[in-house]
Amino acid sequence: MSGAALALEVVVVFFLALFLLHRYGDFRKQHRMVLFATLLAWFLCFLIVFILPLDVTTTIYNQCEIDNRVHPKSSDTFSPDNSSNSSVLPTQRGTKTCFKPWSYIPDGILPVFWRVVYWTSQFLTWLLIPFMQSYARSGGFSISGKIKTALIENAIYYGTYLLIFCSLLIYVAVSPQWHLSWYDLRTIGITAANTWGLFLLVLLLGYGLVEIPRSYWRASCHGHLLTKTYFKAAKLMTEKADAEENLEDVMEDVRTVSETIKYNHPLRKCIDTILNKCPLEYQEKMNRNMDDYEDFDDKGNPYPSKNSLVKLHKRVIYAVQRHNRTHVQWQILLDEAFHLEDVAQNETSSAHQFSHSFPSAEPSGWISRYLYTAAVEWYWECVFRRWCYRVLAVVLCVFSAAVVWSECTFFSTQPVLSLFAVFIQLAERDYNYVYIEMACFITIFFLCYCIYSTVFRIRVFNYYYLAPHHQTDAYSLQFSGMLFCRLTPPLCLNFLGVIHMDSTISHQQRQQTAYTSIMGSMQVLSFIANGFYIYYPMLIVLLCIATYFSLGTRCLNLLGFQQFMGENDLTSDLVDEGRELIRRERRKRQRTEDGDNRRREWRERYGEHSGRSRSTYSELKESDGSGTDTGRGQTRRDRSDKTELLQDVEPLDFNEDEPLETEERRRSLPVHLCISLSHL
Repeated sequence: MSGAALALEVVVVFFLALFLLHRYGDFRKQHRMVLFATLLAWFLCFLIVFILPLDVTTTIYNQCEIDNRVHPKSSDTFSPDNSSNSSVLPTQRGTKTCFKPWSYIPDGILPVFWRVVYWTSQFLTWLLIPFMQSYARSGGFSISGKIKTALIENAIYYGTYLLIFCSLLIYVAVSPQWHLSWYDLRTIGITAANTWGLFLLVLLLGYGLVEIPRSYWRASCHGHLLTKTYFKAAKLMTEKADAEENLEDVMEDVRTVSETIKYNHPLRKCIDTILNKCPLEYQEKMNRNMDDYEDFDDKGNPYPSKNSLVKLHKRVIYAVQRHNRTHVQWQILLDEAFHLEDVAQNETSSAHQFSHSFPSAEPSGWISRYLYTAAVEWYWECVFRRWCYRVLAVVLCVFSAAVVWSECTFFSTQPVLSLFAVFIQLAERDYNYVYIEMACFITIFFLCYCIYSTVFRIRVFNYYYLAPHHQTDAYSLQFSGMLFCRLTPPLCLNFLGVIHMDSTISHQQRQQTAYTSIMGSMQVLSFIANGFYIYYPMLIVLLCIATYFSLGTRCLNLLGFQQFMGENDLTSDLVDEGRELIRRERRKRQRTEDGDNRRREWRERYGEHSGRSRSTYSELKESDGSGTDTGRGQTRRDRSDKTELLQDVEPLDFNEDEPLETEERRRSLPVHLCISLSHL
């Protein structure tokens, strides 16, 4: 299996990143370079998470080989006074048979692999992706114009980092106590990047360790989940109305500019590019009201400049993207609300058969027919699901407590207080590589889930927002890739310190992992290695306490950003408003479903009766012998007129406040009309 596990995980991680990108991005509409940069950033970050456990087991095996090459008497004469961690290192017990792990990676592969992965991700997050963000948001009409705009917007960004780096370089050069080589400068750069990432990492991790278990526990309560859905519906409707109003304003500006700049104007190509980004209904209105035969007059009214058209193009891209995203999210939220209401109604059902309000929402296919039947769906939605969520919430809560304890005590090597270090060292004594890899992977996966899910939930004034169902814009995709590349390396380095595999933090004389070797010796900046890296993660306790008492949510409410707070007057008002919106949408969808069902029934009835009438009419014509071409043409025209008349019959809309008798009379009117016309 030499190298096979590495190749297999590379392939699996690639398809995982591709699947997530397909879920959040749009392969058909977004630029290929944007998709490629995001895919590469996500792929490299996920790759670090999946390959690091293999690096840990390979390092443990190499440490065993190194210990066996040392004379056994060295372990007998070893004094505990020489090292404070002599009782916890399983490799200081003399000669022992070393078992090669199933996923062993030969020497020389992992160092090269980590250098390529790390420096490529750093190039993406600090250079390429910021440039691509400005390029994607640019309203330029050509590649050169977009590149120029991106360079101008990033000039301050790149200039600030360059100024800080040059200032530090000059300080090192003139200081007599500093004699840094190129290796030390590279280590300082890596340390600075990891320090910035660790600062943001603790903030996100402190939120995720509390919010993730709590969200699963609350998801087991259908009443709370339905109330929160009503609250989200009220907020989303406000955002949807604002997006529609913003789109109307932008389309009005586009219409004005389109009517001003005629077909033979030099900037007409720019207008056509803007029109192609507009929704189809607006394009048809603008093309219908446009006179392409009227020439423009240079001496007439002033025309907009190209810079103003670039800004208008940027506004159109943002307005259309936001409008489409809110509409898709509204439909998804409606389906979720209808499903939760169906669950609340089915909980009191004695038939133990799950029934949906709308036939279109029922699962279809052979799975629903043989496996996921109505009875199975009722037991899952009304009984087992809540208990599964509660058990999962308890397990995640235990993991969160273990992470908080280990982050606060991982610097202690005698005794070993970090729970994850204890588990890894116990497995290391027996060389249980499968357990070590599974423990490392589950721990890193849980940490990444807490951090990445927080990144996916972050929303910054609609400029950064990861929305599923292909509704994430290019800027948000690249921003997420940039965050992943900045957070994953310090996360993995922190994990190695928690399990005492980083000698810089644990101060143990042992074989270093290949991943740690590319970071260099952090002792170049001892105040960061011995101070910030050890004591700053302890702030995670304060962040967890603040998240548990929802201090951030309360602050956002005070600032005017409505958040779901449970017992609150503003929250109650929004919940009532959302409930009424969902009730209105349910009535609207119910009328649409009823209309489709009636139309389908009328079509079936009329089709059967029409077939019998046509067969009877043809038999009479054949027996009478008067079937001329003129008669056939007249009959065809009459039949066509009757078909058009029946197609124009639509189900009448009515208000729910009308009496039931009037409603039934109106509902039966099209049926009587259909029967009377079928006898013609």
